Amino acid sequence: MTPFSALLSHYRRHPWQGVALATLMLLATALWTGIHHLTSQARASLSQSEQVVEARYQIQRVDGAALSVDDFVALRRQGLCLMPWLEVLPEDESRRVIGVDPLAALCFQGQGDVASFDGQPLRGDPFMDIADAAALPARQAQLFLIVDPDSGALSDDYRITDFSLAPDTGQLGDSFLLNLDALSVLVLLITGLLLRSVYLLSLSQRRDSFALLNRFGVPVRRVRGYLVVELLCLAAVTLIPGILLGQILANALAGGFASVMEGLFDSRQLATAANTWLVPSVVMMTLLLLVCAADWLIPDKLRQSAIVGHRSGGLAGMLLVVGAGGLWLASDLLTLFVAVALVLAGAGLLMPWCLSALSSRLARGCKRPLMRRWWAEYGVLCRRLALPLVALQLSLAMVLAVQALVTTFEATFDRWLEQRLSADYYLEVPTGAEGRTAAHWLAQNLPASSGALWHRVLRGQAQVQLGDEWQAVDVFALAPVGALVTDWELFENVEQPWRKLAAGEGVLVNEQLAYREQLGAGDSLPLKLAGQIISMPILGVYPDYGRPAGEVLMAGDHLPDGFAVSFESFSISPGSIGIEAITGALSELWQEPSLTVRDNLSIRDLANRVFDQTFALTRAMTLLTLALAAVALLLMGWVFLATRLWYFRLLEVWGMARPAIFLRLLSLALMVSLSAAILALPVGIGLTWVLVQRINPLAFGWSLPMDLYPGFWLELLALALVIGVCIGLLMHRQLGRPAVRPSVTGTVTGEER
Repeated sequence: MTPFSALLSHYRRHPWQGVALATLMLLATALWTGIHHLTSQARASLSQSEQVVEARYQIQRVDGAALSVDDFVALRRQGLCLMPWLEVLPEDESRRVIGVDPLAALCFQGQGDVASFDGQPLRGDPFMDIADAAALPARQAQLFLIVDPDSGALSDDYRITDFSLAPDTGQLGDSFLLNLDALSVLVLLITGLLLRSVYLLSLSQRRDSFALLNRFGVPVRRVRGYLVVELLCLAAVTLIPGILLGQILANALAGGFASVMEGLFDSRQLATAANTWLVPSVVMMTLLLLVCAADWLIPDKLRQSAIVGHRSGGLAGMLLVVGAGGLWLASDLLTLFVAVALVLAGAGLLMPWCLSALSSRLARGCKRPLMRRWWAEYGVLCRRLALPLVALQLSLAMVLAVQALVTTFEATFDRWLEQRLSADYYLEVPTGAEGRTAAHWLAQNLPASSGALWHRVLRGQAQVQLGDEWQAVDVFALAPVGALVTDWELFENVEQPWRKLAAGEGVLVNEQLAYREQLGAGDSLPLKLAGQIISMPILGVYPDYGRPAGEVLMAGDHLPDGFAVSFESFSISPGSIGIEAITGALSELWQEPSLTVRDNLSIRDLANRVFDQTFALTRAMTLLTLALAAVALLLMGWVFLATRLWYFRLLEVWGMARPAIFLRLLSLALMVSLSAAILALPVGIGLTWVLVQRINPLAFGWSLPMDLYPGFWLELLALALVIGVCIGLLMHRQLGRPAVRPSVTGTVTGEER
């Protein structure tokens, strides 16, 4: 037998430790690969699409109709420099492809490379020949005509506008992706703690094997080399299936993820070819080597004063103070994430130190010998199971925080949708139809006695003066301002805001604009509308969870005459009249055979599905991480208590009945797992506050109320008790077996013996 095969024989005697290491590595690789695959594709799509169309202009029809091939031919014959850009969302696909004509790009800046556009390649995903793109079976397709504005004059039927695949949302899409990355880093941290705890246990049980190999002339350095090879073999066995599972997970979530990026952040997701195996392989290999072989890089004196040392309490306190200061003062996401990491590290260091100190104090104060021994044994377990306990604490805190965030968001979003979709029906004004005529008809034919309510919605663009610059914002105008909106919940407002809004005495702004520009009720807001500059007081700030852009709410009756309306609709609750009678009359009035009418209940269901998809990935990550931590603690508690079985058998020698010994083991297992859950509660509450009051405003521009859900706390405590009961039941099987000489992780002190 070679030295290397002698080392591997440990897993033949303890197969569950090898299975635990491989399972943790496999699931962590799959989870992290899935997140990396989704976020890297989204970033590549954002970067590639914006690079290709940076500082470009497009042609649009003045009448608002969609562009066609006939428009391209007519404009090309006028001598204009044009390039067609056909965006297609194929059926059964979640990402768009772009059809281009590279030959048409030759006229831009006199370039001679038909395979590029302003130096950006037009080959490979997401680009294809425009004829092939047009032939695809598509759910959506839209043609853009990119134009060189200096190539000639346009006819009166067309206009030139900026071409951008998405509005400027303040890098909100990147912030969302950064949040996912931060959560995946936390998953890696918890996984690292679990891997290290299982591996340290195996090293502890192999101390005699290491000593025997050393006596037979195998140097310590060579033994460590064999251990590194062992870790590399473990990585080789788990990385490939883990990466494949991660890609399967990413593909399963890709459709919902793309809907979130497009629905929440107006970010079109293009088909891109991304390398999805190299980075996860390097990251997981590095994680495995660092957490399992870190002791070889740390001096012995420093290692002996690590997690359970006497200095860890002071270090934990320092980390908590510095991290808390960072949480309060951070002005960007990266600084905030660093502060969160410091707080979590401090909490992780503090938990085993506090439990060990508490057990020592209670043991010294006990007069009953058996109780003193119970508290001493509890302290040993807290010290020796420190890593899996910290991992369970952090995963429980993460699950608690994410659950509170998701539940709070769902409740808040439902209330907001009830306000914004308070009307029963949404009716879109057809292109070319006159909305004012329809508004006059509704005012004349929907009497108050019928219970009907309605308002006209006009959308467009304006500019607000922020400092020395003018910034574009959306305009959301209502006419009349009535009962459909006066029940809206406002974050802050002046007295009688809705009456003043209807009278044209001010405007309302959404939370995103107010947060980014530090605006509040009573402030004056300079507006440029239809070429006119007016200064309007801000009457209030309203929630707007649907879009990231800044928005100004005005009374439609007081818009300037030259205001360009980009979109127009009606919100109608027909009362006793019925929507069919109203749509029939408006169809006749507009001379339109069919109108676009949507039931707002279906719109609400669609919006809820989009936001549910937003958190599907987050929930999957947190629940899988919690499952990993629970299984690891179950395995570690079982194995470690088995190593303490020899000491518990002494109680039987001294006359204690076996059922009483089992009850002591069960109470210890319950107390250890319950301690981790109880100490996870304050960490989870703090993490909830960080998510809803700090990360959310910085990432998305709006905040959420801080709501707590004690019922879910009880569920987590019950889960911890289940873990403890499972450990106790597994130990019940061990009590009837012969006890072996105890072996524990690290140095065995006299107190622990």
